[in-house]
Amino acid sequence: MITQRVIVKPKAIQQQHLTLNVPSVDQLFSGFTTGDFAVLYGSQSMVSFTSRLCVRAQLPSKLGGLDSNVVFIDGGATFGLHKITRQAQLHQINPQEALDKIINYSASTAYQLTKLLMKKLEETIKKSDAKLVIISDITNLFLDENITDEEAEKVYSQILNYLSSFAKTHQVIIVATYLPHHKTSRSEKLQEISLAKANIVFAFSKTLYTSDIALEKHPSFMLGVADWPSENLTLTDFMGNGKFC
Repeated sequence: MITQRVIVKPKAIQQQHLTLNVPSVDQLFSGFTTGDFAVLYGSQSMVSFTSRLCVRAQLPSKLGGLDSNVVFIDGGATFGLHKITRQAQLHQINPQEALDKIINYSASTAYQLTKLLMKKLEETIKKSDAKLVIISDITNLFLDENITDEEAEKVYSQILNYLSSFAKTHQVIIVATYLPHHKTSRSEKLQEISLAKANIVFAFSKTLYTSDIALEKHPSFMLGVADWPSENLTLTDFMGNGKFC
């Protein structure tokens, strides 16, 4: 009797893409892919970047979105209500409907933030089917003087490892912002950990007249710098051939 062994290959993971649709940046960076864990640091310009992602993630895939809800975890009271509203208007989405699709959590201590990320995030993702997670000012609460350097670095490193693995396992995009803080040995160490654990790193810089975004780390894209547009743009500045994409 002849037997035949059949090898069944696992189904390929269907990855989704989230684009920015900002001409000056698109040539440098065509967008995020589910499974990415990105860290943004530098100037406050990154807040407008994440606000844009919160709205664009809600668009259908044919327009460069994820057709998804968004989870926003705020570690520094940075949720930009007005920026979200502005981005919704630019993308011809009802602002209240856009806000309703953002599940917003805030933390006031490092303990609360750790619990939100390592205990509640998975449950929230499953319930909401969100494909984008924004963690704003991720380091802020770990700079608390009541926490020792050793404990802050240990727990923070565990969180970053968890987020990197979580993004791949659950096929979501996680974007964490490292906002400017007073430079100390601890803040520099936490920044070092952040940049090392992420697979994508963006640095934002701002002068009196311009804002730049630098792609400093990516597994496959060529690194470089692009202009990040002013927030004083009109609707047509964000349109390509009359359509959002």
